[in-house]
Order: sequence, then C-alpha cells, then structure tokens
Amino acid sequence: MKRKRHCNGMKISWRKVRRILLVAGICLFLYLLYVFVVAPYAPRWLALYGNPDIPEGYDIRGIDISHHQGKIDWEKLSKAHIGQEPISFVFLKATEGKTLCDKNFQDNFDEARERGFIRGAYHYFSPHVPAKLQAENFLRHANLEDGDLPPVLDIEAAGSLSVEQVRQAVREWIAIVRKKYDALPIIYTYYKFKEKYLNTKEFNKYPYWIAHYYVHKIKYKGEWKFWQHTDCGHLPGIKGEVDLNVYNGSMYDLRRHCIRSEE
Repeated sequence: MKRKRHCNGMKISWRKVRRILLVAGICLFLYLLYVFVVAPYAPRWLALYGNPDIPEGYDIRGIDISHHQGKIDWEKLSKAHIGQEPISFVFLKATEGKTLCDKNFQDNFDEARERGFIRGAYHYFSPHVPAKLQAENFLRHANLEDGDLPPVLDIEAAGSLSVEQVRQAVREWIAIVRKKYDALPIIYTYYKFKEKYLNTKEFNKYPYWIAHYYVHKIKYKGEWKFWQHTDCGHLPGIKGEVDLNVYNGSMYDLRRHCIRSEE
C-alpha cells in the first residue's frame, strides 16, 4: 500500500510540473509576442485606431494630398489645426510618369492658394520611364508661381534601376525642372531610400522631405526640411486619412524657400 501511494504521489508531482511548464511556456510566448509583434507596431496601431502622435517642437505644420482624398471641403480645412497649430502648407500631387496628371490637382492647387496656404506641387517618379519625359510632364501641368514652394520630386521606388541609374535619373529630372524655376527642387523620399541611393555629397545640397512614420523622433541623421510623420491623420474637410507633416524651421525660413521672381 505504501508503494502505491508513493507512485500516486509521483504522478501528482509530474502533473504539477507539466502545468508549471505549460504556464511558463504561455508566459514566454506572450512576452515574445509583445516584444516582437506588439511593441514595434504599437505606434501604427495607435495611429490607425486612435490619434497619431504629433511631434513636439515644431510650429509649422502641413499636409499633402492627391485625388485619394476625394472632394475636399476647403472652407473647413482652412480652419483646421494639427495639434495646436494651424495648417500652414499643402503639397499636392501634380503628375506621375510621362503622361498622368492627378485629376484633382488643378482644382486643389487653385483652392490652396485661394485659402491662403503656402502650396507646393510634386511629381511621383516612375522608375521605368525616362526622367526627361517625366520632367516635361510635370512642367506641362504644374505652373508654379511666386510664393509657391519649389518643385518636388517624389522618388521612393528604384524598380530595376541600379544605384547609379537612380542617381542619374534624379540628376536629369532636377536639371530640367530647375532650369525653369531657378530654385533647388525638394526631394521627397523615405530615409532608408535616401541612405541607399542618394547619400552622397552631390545630393545633400537639396532640401529633403523625409517620410518616416509612427516614431517619436525621425531617425534620419542628415539635414531635412520636411518630415511626413504619419499617413493616418484626420482633419475637418477631408474624408478618410491624410498625410501630416512638419517643417523644420520658422515661418520666415519656409517663405524664403518659396519661389521668387528676380527683382
């Protein structure tokens, strides 16, 4: 009888051990799930299902839009704020590739000026289309005026182009557009693309508009003028989500970057 009780006691002990190991395994799984899945993407989930973080320390804020925002109520948008600051500038998609023009560009471009925003126009670069044709497409549709921001080249995909081919395409687009406006174009890209394809002294002279989402502080270490910090903003006058940006400087500096006729 004593031997039987001893065996039953051993069975009970092993059951306890298994339960402890099971609980420990679950706890370890939940911890690893938090560290590698939840924590890295928590800012994005907050932006999607709550309010995106608004970077502190920047007084000049703006947005960028295209036909994806649909019909905009510019009266409401003109009174909107990002955090505690009013909207100061608006970038608008003008063109893409060699023939495409954003269907809402001209109406939105006119409205932005009418409502008192500092406005800018950007071209979305297609890596499989010659840069010359893309620059000509932009110049056909984006008629910038005094007080507008310089032309913007949005380049974020290399396709099958090599690093040097990307650089040559950027050089060519910029040279053609700069010749007309006599102003350094702004380059929009995300910080890893900048570091891989445009991280040379030749390209560091241009004002950069860096996309880096869901972080409290931009990781790009070089000089930059604009930071697109989220694609999940919500503002009166715009249905759905909109990109939010900050300018790294004062209003005086921002206006100095704008196109000015020679006196």
